[in-house]
Amino acid sequence: MAHRRPIVVLDRDGVINHDSPDYIRSPEAFIPIPGSLNAIGRLCAAGFRVTLATNQSGVGRKYFSVETLHQIHDKLRRLLPVGSVIDPIVYCPHHPDDHCDCRKPQPGMLLDIAARLGRPTSELAFVGDSATDIEAARRAGARGLLVRTGNGTAHLEAGRIPPDVPVFDDLAAVAAALISDEPSP
Repeated sequence: MAHRRPIVVLDRDGVINHDSPDYIRSPEAFIPIPGSLNAIGRLCAAGFRVTLATNQSGVGRKYFSVETLHQIHDKLRRLLPVGSVIDPIVYCPHHPDDHCDCRKPQPGMLLDIAARLGRPTSELAFVGDSATDIEAARRAGARGLLVRTGNGTAHLEAGRIPPDVPVFDDLAAVAAALISDEPSP
């Protein structure tokens, strides 16, 4: 049986784009972190399936609509290098008080992605910038990877990240490590 590359699941805010305490409320507020879009392009070119799992409680808080969230994701898709795809894009629109099963640290979005793609969660590599991302990965049985961008450094310094979690400077460093770790397809 041929080796299957893991599915790379990305958190959005703080991993792909700069985060904001005021939420990313519009396509104009979506500003990619330098190197992140090219990293996605390299992953896609190397044969990885790239997906997205993002908490978007700004919808539940009524800061922006689902339509605006789709416009933000459309902008992300347009900015990707030619031939690069993020699919599926899964999001949790719920307010934290809703206690849903999809809002990270719950594993619902990761379980959804694995089910949609017909792969076990053990084949997911989830790249996040927070303790809740890492916890969601663990609860799902996926591999959690932390980037120092976004909240990553603060969560590391606060001791919120288990010592066995691989830590990378940014998404470009994750892409380089995953690509070099994998045998050719």
